[in-house]
Amino acid sequence: MARTDSSTEAVRGRAHTTLRSPGPGHSPLRRSFDRALLAILVSGLLFAVLLVALLPLDGPASGVLVLFPINLVVYLLAGLLAWYNRPSNRMGALILLAGGAVFLGGAGNTEIPLFVIIGTIGASLPLAVLVHLLLAFPTGELRGSLERFTVGAGYVTAVFLQMPSYMLSADGPAPTLIITDAPGLAEAGTAVQSAVGGAVLLLTAGLLAIRLGQATGLERRVLVPLYGYGIVAMAVLLFSTRLVRTLLDWGPEAVGILQLSAFLGVPVAFALAVLRGGVARTGELEELGAWLGAAGDEKPAIASALARTLGDPSIEVWFWVHGRSTFVDVDGVDISDARSGERRGLEVVELDGRLIGAISYDEALMPDPELARTASRVVAIALDRERLTAELRSSRHALQLSRERLVEAADQERRRIAQDMHDGLQVKLVLLALEAQQMAGATGLGSGDQVAIRATALRRGIDDAAAELRGLVHSVMPAALIQRGLSAAAEDLVDRMPIPTTLHLGVVDGECSPVVESVAYFIVAEALTNAVKYSEAQRIRVSLVRREASLHIEVSDDGRGGARTPGGSGLLGMSERIDVLGGTLVVDSEHGQGTHIKVEVPCG
Repeated sequence: MARTDSSTEAVRGRAHTTLRSPGPGHSPLRRSFDRALLAILVSGLLFAVLLVALLPLDGPASGVLVLFPINLVVYLLAGLLAWYNRPSNRMGALILLAGGAVFLGGAGNTEIPLFVIIGTIGASLPLAVLVHLLLAFPTGELRGSLERFTVGAGYVTAVFLQMPSYMLSADGPAPTLIITDAPGLAEAGTAVQSAVGGAVLLLTAGLLAIRLGQATGLERRVLVPLYGYGIVAMAVLLFSTRLVRTLLDWGPEAVGILQLSAFLGVPVAFALAVLRGGVARTGELEELGAWLGAAGDEKPAIASALARTLGDPSIEVWFWVHGRSTFVDVDGVDISDARSGERRGLEVVELDGRLIGAISYDEALMPDPELARTASRVVAIALDRERLTAELRSSRHALQLSRERLVEAADQERRRIAQDMHDGLQVKLVLLALEAQQMAGATGLGSGDQVAIRATALRRGIDDAAAELRGLVHSVMPAALIQRGLSAAAEDLVDRMPIPTTLHLGVVDGECSPVVESVAYFIVAEALTNAVKYSEAQRIRVSLVRREASLHIEVSDDGRGGARTPGGSGLLGMSERIDVLGGTLVVDSEHGQGTHIKVEVPCG
């Protein structure tokens, strides 16, 4: 996944506008998908009706048997809900698979021989699918090797370790499947299956508890309904057979009701998680594109659309401001390091090779970066349109801050000059005036030597005052720039550098306006000062060249780099002065690669 050196933001739980339904209707792909889901719904309901018709619901175990079709319908509806909201995510299909496993378990209790055989073979499959469901949430895929091992062990337990119970016992429900009558081996096989199955359920509960402990606030809000209930369900399935029958003296039918009821609550918890945005969306991107292309002013922000489409409520969209080489949010505020997070993913968005923005998302809710990458291609054009608005807001925000800083800087400079003149130059002039008055009104000055000494002292005082006045003037506007022009002033700066510095001049004094020359001088002076203070450079190169109607300024060093435009007051002041003239500033300062400052301003 591509990243930039700019800082990133991760504000968890930020509120987003609710996404309205797409206006003009669904795309052909979506309509086909909806028809397929409707067909699955009708088929599933028919299977549920068939199960009700075939099960002996008027018999002694009716309390247990009636829960099979109920489970089937609930899993069917929950699976369709998940699949409808997240079409390409595997969770919907897994929930429907669990419903199919429930049907097989119920079919084994009918009197149809074929159904009995199939139901006997798949009697334990619902538990394996349940483990798969819980560990695959929210992406529909298993994250690590331990999860894959646990799910694999669950299916092995449900399919292969189930075989001794119906192949080695004459009391098995399906005589066709019996190979030999070996009750001892059948009992041993059942014991092994129970032990391994219990270990799988216990490991699943532990993995769910670890995930809950590692989740952030927003993730926990999504995961608690499912994982919390999943842990409870694992405990019920693990301990109900022996513990409940021993402590409460419940019969097999009551235990079966408890287990199937616990199994029934899982799809409800899944539905709650889906409605809270917990299933990462991998589909509906065509629908997102159709929505973005629809006319109307009622469409919500892109971030809201992506949050609904990708199933991550914390998604945020940032916009790239080319002039300042930084990301801003929808309000035009710069993205700062303080707003970044360790568990945030960042997918940059490009259009025609231009960086226009980025999508920030929660890696725990959407661990597959390909989803964000695909979505970024879909929303690129719409994001570029919103980028212009965000860039305008950023410019207005930066302009307001710039005005405030300019007013503050001007006020501070006036205070400094006034203080220097009051404490230095004014005091000296007052003392010189008193000295002159004493010399003029004094009688009996004595010899000419004494007069000469006092006059010399007076002259030195006047010279000091004049020097201080020149220093004040230079701090406001360098004398070399006023008297000899930009080239001479730049040479003066380079000559006074403690680091070997070369200067390339390709500009004639007077070709640019005084304001441009003043700004150019400030840029060179500020860049050289920063290089001496911070870069640890060994060599510096300065270039002032006029090309057509623009002045090009370059200052490069071989120091440690790491300078950033928003990072310090010097570069910030430089950027503001250039913006006033309608110029551009590019700072290339990767760590260990030195700092390269390129400026272009109209000569005016």
